[in-house]
Amino acid sequence: MKTILAAASVAALMAAGAARAETIAVSMQSFDNNFQTLLRQGLQKRADEVGGVALQIEDAQTDVAKQLNQVNNFIALGVDAIILTLADTSAAPGISAAAESAGIPLVYLNLQPANIDSLPETQAYVGLREAESGALGAKAACDLLKAQGKADSAQVYILMGDLAHEATRERTQSAKDTLAAGDCKGVTIADEQPAAWQRTNALDLTTNWITSGRPIDAILANNDEMAIGAIQALKAAGTPMQDVVVVGIDATADGLAAMQAGDLDVTVFQNAAGQAASAMDAALALARGQTVERQMMVPFELVSPQTMAAYAGRN
Repeated sequence: MKTILAAASVAALMAAGAARAETIAVSMQSFDNNFQTLLRQGLQKRADEVGGVALQIEDAQTDVAKQLNQVNNFIALGVDAIILTLADTSAAPGISAAAESAGIPLVYLNLQPANIDSLPETQAYVGLREAESGALGAKAACDLLKAQGKADSAQVYILMGDLAHEATRERTQSAKDTLAAGDCKGVTIADEQPAAWQRTNALDLTTNWITSGRPIDAILANNDEMAIGAIQALKAAGTPMQDVVVVGIDATADGLAAMQAGDLDVTVFQNAAGQAASAMDAALALARGQTVERQMMVPFELVSPQTMAAYAGRN
């Protein structure tokens, strides 16, 4: 299984693109999601680098019905390939069947489709092993809780993404499994609630946790946006940030800024540019009748205050 398409393939794609322009249609889960915006920008950048690509990008607004309609329109237009970040990962089998029937290559990006192990030959997934991020963040959180003497007593809260996404389920479960199997098996998961990847939702949920009067020792968020929302709520309540371990995922610019300020303790880098470039390369290769790996994984990387400088500007 490959990690990402080889950089050398770019030259080949550029040469092929000079001979014929392809139309690549994209449906994004949401334009309002910061990480999805990074992916969208990455797709456009790669298309510009390759040249000769007509890129059509639409916003599904987290609405699976809207996304299905967009896919059907792409098929009716006879585009050369489709790239999707899924509004609902369980909708993938039906989408795959429709694209295969129409003879249009399909690449799933970032959000893992439910049918990842049974994709047709002309379809692929470019993303990550989501469980890795939850495990990395939870292990780092445990180390920090141990240093505070709370490994056996901490009250831990989890901010989940969209429940329709496999990433939410895997990041959350792997975090809980990691805590339960390690030195922090004595901690209590006080609550876990979905905030749909959104900062404002996380702020509201964390405010509710604070007003309930229960202690908060750690908050594990499925992404940086929700971690920042939690930080905003904690600071608004006058909670000393050194008293709460806050973990995010993505290593976005805002996340790294929160880490620089001493508010975010840990994040996990997922390479938006790498995923987007590989998805575009795969879509173009499939459109030209070439074979690609059906699963292309980009690894996660742990980011701490000690290593964050190396990740500045990468997302």
